[in-house]
Amino acid sequence: MNAEVGERRWRRAVPAGYSLALALLVLGPLLGSGYLLLRDAVSTPRSYLTDSALGLGDAAPRAVPQDALLATLSTVVDGGILVKAILLVAIWLAGWGAAALARELLGVSLGPQLVAATVAIWNPYVAERLLQGHWSLLTGYGALPWIALLAARLRAAEPAGTIFTWAALTGCLAAAGLTPTGSLLAGCVALLVAGKRNLPAVLALWILSAAPWLVATALSSSGAAPSDPAGIAAFAARAEPWLGTLGSLAGLGGIWNGTAVPDSRTTFYALIGTIALLAVVATGLRAVHRAGTVERRLLWLAAAAIVLPALGATGWGLSVGEFLVTRVPGAGLFRDTQKYVALAMPAYTLCAAAGCRVAGRWISANVLDGSFGERPARTRTGAAATLFIVATLIALPDMAWGVDGALRPVHYPAGWERVAALVDAPGDVAVLPGGMFRRFGYSGEAPVLDPAPRMLRRDVLQTGELPVRAGVVAGEGVRARRVEKMLSRGEPASKLAVLGVGWVLVEGGTPGPLGESKNTLSQLNPVYSDANLQLYKVPGDITPNDASPESRRASGAAHLLWAALLIGGFLTAAVPSMRHAAAPSVRRSVLREAEREPHPDHDNAD
Repeated sequence: MNAEVGERRWRRAVPAGYSLALALLVLGPLLGSGYLLLRDAVSTPRSYLTDSALGLGDAAPRAVPQDALLATLSTVVDGGILVKAILLVAIWLAGWGAAALARELLGVSLGPQLVAATVAIWNPYVAERLLQGHWSLLTGYGALPWIALLAARLRAAEPAGTIFTWAALTGCLAAAGLTPTGSLLAGCVALLVAGKRNLPAVLALWILSAAPWLVATALSSSGAAPSDPAGIAAFAARAEPWLGTLGSLAGLGGIWNGTAVPDSRTTFYALIGTIALLAVVATGLRAVHRAGTVERRLLWLAAAAIVLPALGATGWGLSVGEFLVTRVPGAGLFRDTQKYVALAMPAYTLCAAAGCRVAGRWISANVLDGSFGERPARTRTGAAATLFIVATLIALPDMAWGVDGALRPVHYPAGWERVAALVDAPGDVAVLPGGMFRRFGYSGEAPVLDPAPRMLRRDVLQTGELPVRAGVVAGEGVRARRVEKMLSRGEPASKLAVLGVGWVLVEGGTPGPLGESKNTLSQLNPVYSDANLQLYKVPGDITPNDASPESRRASGAAHLLWAALLIGGFLTAAVPSMRHAAAPSVRRSVLREAEREPHPDHDNAD
């Protein structure tokens, strides 16, 4: 009995170790010394709990509670290490969770579990979001299979469920809620899977886990303001070579930014890779559809996550999107429709695992002809798993080693640390050149978000304008736009003080408009200068423009609630006594459901 228990534990540990190894293979070069600075991803040694970090600045609260978490933890741990650790854990848990989901819902053995883990980690969606710099969105992505699993356990349990399962689900919802989009992804899966009787409690938990960005949206006028309709077409899903929009999305690709894709997705190989991935998934589609209600719901969710963004890229879909973002507050969250293709991942991994089992049985019937004992049975499943894993890896060959080296750490010039120490007096910071994106010599060829807002202890004014392939999408930063125009016109420094600007930072070595700003700079007090950075202090009295104490308290309370859900949920779930009292397994409910409808045999090799 002890040997059997030990083997079972070993078989459950293997997918975790395998997923970690695969995550390390993907992120390898990034894990060296330095900081992640690529497109939308900005990590810094230290960040601060500014109004913007709490979601109370001029721009919409898109990085809440992410920025507040980093500001808090970077007081004790280097911020660059934090971001890389969170990213590694997110990708690791995506693979491990997919394996656990396949084991519990389908009862598959070790080989198919590893196939599920591979599909969850090694796919165009993960690659493209890494290249776009959406590291915190991948936290929500990594939580999806765990949320599906826990919600399925609640569906299978007695009406009261168990403390362990509810606590674990609470922690996962909070972890996924590191960004608003991740929170929406998590809420969709949890509400769809948990079942009617659990719906009110799950909805309440999701709302609580989303408190930081919901409260920030309510307190910040910019969060509820209409979005630029130009963003709908700019952020629509993109057709990749030989695939069309629908084919690109079905292959888990199609991000709007054509420069943030692996090289293999820019050639005819995109078609080959997509066919390979879809072949792995399609072999198990029928088996998953027959498996049960939860599995069918995940399949329908995957179909919606592919078809709706494809429709959103059509002419009438763009018109509907433009109508919504100009009339419905907060609808701008949905303009990057390809983000929601993440919802297809749980179903894809289940189909890949089920397909591996189907292929193994075919090998047994047609190659081994069923005349051997248990060892050949495991051998045929292992052979099928090897084939499926290799096909998935070959489908995206440049995923390895930082997406073919694109993910690599950078090192900031020493001047950033000196400037960060000097900006300690009241007043917000204006930056030059204009715009939010930079091209530094030390950060590579891709444009990167200005690191100043996360590097300095005062709010840095940003317009929120985003350069895209079709032009520029307007942002919500009205005051930042006024300040930027004033600097470009060379207007008097006194006007800056009236608008609450106490500092001006000029970032050298990056292209961008400067206009007649030298006229304004000549009226300021120089504080620091080197080859990369020049810092100026605005003279005179600075009109305060900070968020009200009441708003900061309300936002702070929402962040504390989120942190309590995150930490408390996982700590409660980790208590050994509660783990032993876990809810009835999903597989037990599947057996009960089998009495009502056909169900494929389970593979109990593990």
